[in-house]
Amino acid sequence: MTTTDWITDIALVLVVFRQLREGRLDLKTFLIPLGIVAFVAHSYLHSVPTAGNDLVLIGALMAVGAALGIAGGVYTRVRAVGEHLLIKAGVISAVLWVLGMGARMGFQIWVSHGGGADDVARFSIAHHITTDQAWVAAFVLMALTEVITRLATIFVRSRMADRHGAAGTATQPVPALDRAA
Repeated sequence: MTTTDWITDIALVLVVFRQLREGRLDLKTFLIPLGIVAFVAHSYLHSVPTAGNDLVLIGALMAVGAALGIAGGVYTRVRAVGEHLLIKAGVISAVLWVLGMGARMGFQIWVSHGGGADDVARFSIAHHITTDQAWVAAFVLMALTEVITRLATIFVRSRMADRHGAAGTATQPVPALDRAA
């Protein structure tokens, strides 16, 4: 792993921690994680292999990313206070985020330095995954999907909180699901 790999992987893991403390929902909330995954996609996603079961692997990891992203967005508290929207990642949201981003980083370390390359090669042969680029594409698209679905869920929830909180109420009630997070 290069220094750039470490920096981007750690940045993706740490991005949720800035949301553990409640703060204003603003453009930075969306642009920072999107910017990081756009950089990762530009740097590592050179093609999307379609031979063998490459698309099955890619689709499966994208589905995992979507599930983690939607759940992470659901377990992020979004509320209106006056004219502002506030956001706070709950514990469940943070755990899901770290799980998704950390799994990608852990896999990369395991394959590069932990002796996992032979296991992945055997798995790939047995399941007709044709190239290592399929794994790269699957994990990059998983991260991209997790970020986009989490942000989309937060955006939709912010529009609902804004619509309900815009009547001048001091604080918008938090749904039961958010209280659990």
